[in-house]
Amino acid sequence: MFTSMSKKTFFSVEYDFQASPQLLYQYLSTPSGLSEWFADNVNSRGEAFLFIWDDTEEKAKLIQNKSNERIRFQWDNGEEDDADYYFEFKIEVDEITKDVSLVVSDFADEDELDESKLLWNSLIFDLKQVLGSA
Repeated sequence: MFTSMSKKTFFSVEYDFQASPQLLYQYLSTPSGLSEWFADNVNSRGEAFLFIWDDTEEKAKLIQNKSNERIRFQWDNGEEDDADYYFEFKIEVDEITKDVSLVVSDFADEDELDESKLLWNSLIFDLKQVLGSA
């Protein structure tokens, strides 16, 4: 059987936030925070996270975590091809202005790149609403 290996495209999108890095980090790294904007429900046991939307469940593993700075998840759907792919939230603070921004990095199939960016725009809009940062 022949399976085509489609390489996914890496992308990053940056968003400005009117929130402290500590508060923002809570909404990116905890099941209760993530379930306010990212998924309908989020459960975790150690580094294993379960994201639930309506009747869909996706597993992810927490593979990198630096408090108030960065958190990286890797989808765990049992396919080895996906082992190189992750999504990451990185909080950046401008040293001079103290402006806070969130950089979201992810991978998408080339033909789904625009859709993926639109999805992140929508999700981050929801996060800003929750934080009162919109």
